[in-house]
Amino acid sequence: MMDKFYDMIFKRKSIRKFDDALSISEEEMELIRQQIKALVPLEKDIRVSFKIVKREETGARFGEYCLLLYSEQKPRYLLNAGYMLEQMDLFFASLDIGACWVEMAKPEKQQNDGLEYVIMLAIGKSRPEDFRKDLSECKRKDSSMIWQGEFDAGVTDVVRCAPSAGNSQPWQVVSSDHDIKIYRDTSARSFIMPKKRLHYFNGIDMGIFLYFLEVVLKHRQMAFTRKLSDKSDADTEKIAVAEYHILQ
Repeated sequence: MMDKFYDMIFKRKSIRKFDDALSISEEEMELIRQQIKALVPLEKDIRVSFKIVKREETGARFGEYCLLLYSEQKPRYLLNAGYMLEQMDLFFASLDIGACWVEMAKPEKQQNDGLEYVIMLAIGKSRPEDFRKDLSECKRKDSSMIWQGEFDAGVTDVVRCAPSAGNSQPWQVVSSDHDIKIYRDTSARSFIMPKKRLHYFNGIDMGIFLYFLEVVLKHRQMAFTRKLSDKSDADTEKIAVAEYHILQ
């Protein structure tokens, strides 16, 4: 599945305009339900739930449906939310279903099964030409701006295209020998996202980035171990998020 998702990295984009003549079929909806059941968590002890609702049941301004994620509010729950929902983001692209992370809108129901609402993806059926053809269409920082240290360009040039709130791209990576250290840059800014809310959404963004990184590492046949940081979100410029060790 991860190799399929690797191909979708080059295709996916945030789609905000949908043709009302197109609709997600019941067969596709069933595939979505099955994929939700197969999602791999970053943190197994954080309880989550998902709900698919009509867009009109949320504050989202586009899409046919919205996929809502609810979670226990435990340490790293935002990281876990981004890691899990990005799997759906890439899966939607494989079905020619456009998706967009919706940060500021809220669903009508803020709780589900005793869990708190975290984030949503707005989705709708799209045409193949609505997606990216390749990463040249990806408007992101150059890999040299986010990655320090020598590493496989097949990794560094691809992971930089992970989506983030307001395209803030809060990740910083430092690699040496066989180790990759991931940090969240608290100085990241967005022209469209209020600073006081960006902290919350960047926590989700880092989970998205970790999933991108793991998909690419596995595609490059780089086995690894992962250790998540135990440090809290201290008021520092760089917050340690995770460390990967590439196995020989």
